[in-house]
Amino acid sequence: MSLLHPLPTNAARGVFVDDNIRLLRSMGHDVKVVNPLPRMPKYAEARRSTMMGVAKAPRVWRHRNEEVLVPRFFALPDHPYPRLTRASVARRARWVEHRLGDWRPDVIVCHTLWPVASLAERLALRWRVPWVGVVHGYDVDVALHDPTLAPHVKRSIRSCRTLVCASDRLENAVHEHVDGPPQTVTIPCHTEVDAEWRRPVKPLTKNWQKEPIDILFPADPRRPEKRHLLALETGQELEQRGWMVGITTLRHQPRNIVFDRMLVADVTLITSSREAGPLVARESLLCGTPVVSVAVGEVARYLPTPWVCEPTPTALADGIEHALRHGWEQASTPEEVLAFASQETVTKAWSELLANLEA
Repeated sequence: MSLLHPLPTNAARGVFVDDNIRLLRSMGHDVKVVNPLPRMPKYAEARRSTMMGVAKAPRVWRHRNEEVLVPRFFALPDHPYPRLTRASVARRARWVEHRLGDWRPDVIVCHTLWPVASLAERLALRWRVPWVGVVHGYDVDVALHDPTLAPHVKRSIRSCRTLVCASDRLENAVHEHVDGPPQTVTIPCHTEVDAEWRRPVKPLTKNWQKEPIDILFPADPRRPEKRHLLALETGQELEQRGWMVGITTLRHQPRNIVFDRMLVADVTLITSSREAGPLVARESLLCGTPVVSVAVGEVARYLPTPWVCEPTPTALADGIEHALRHGWEQASTPEEVLAFASQETVTKAWSELLANLEA
């Protein structure tokens, strides 16, 4: 269950949730997907880029030949009345039961807590099964600091049997803001890049400051937390140093196109004010493209120190020039550094978690 999942007209939405679903199915589990979405008019998608494709998403559709259930709930923008939203989501329990027929799960895995955790909690009580909450960023970085949403998110955290955090930073933040949370465990989103896109990270092969360089900004520039302006200012700083700079942005492209863009880019630039991972940084490294980033999420765990910069155009430009000149100089390869998020490591972690729930 998740608020985020690919949609028929937006395959890039919630790919990390889709990855987890595919992982659980590869482990032999029978997985049904419930993707609650708010009711909203088509024009409302324009002001919230993360909601592209939500307005016209069908109630039931098939993704990779598997059925996806899309119950609709009532919610106002920015949730000024959170109790109303929670109640609306929870009331969809009977609809979900009807669509699932006699099928019942042994455990409910709920990616993102607000607001769909209320539905997971209601179904878990009705079916007498445990439910697992999974937080990726918004619930901790935004909702727990919102005075109207925080009580509801804390209630969901205390209600679940186990809380899975996408990074150590999120787990620490949960313990800092929530008294008496349940068992918590860190399981990152696994990094899935097929062999056809994998390349070693090398220094720039173009003539220094004589050929154009392509900087990949791996996000939708309309999302304010991605700080597109800072990326543009960094490009301007590089141009003042003599570079010819082009910046490519990613909006709602499918993953294979994202990987193709990473292959042709000279460097990936991350300027976000908040991230759980970000997953695109790991994917970019495996595609052979160096990543220069502000100190956000878990990037300091695996990126070379000169590539993790202060959020200023000058510092980021310095980091880009270092990445272009030197490439990957670590003793370990990117694959070895990113082993903590490999499919094998994440599969083992989920196997242990589910086995403990069934014990």
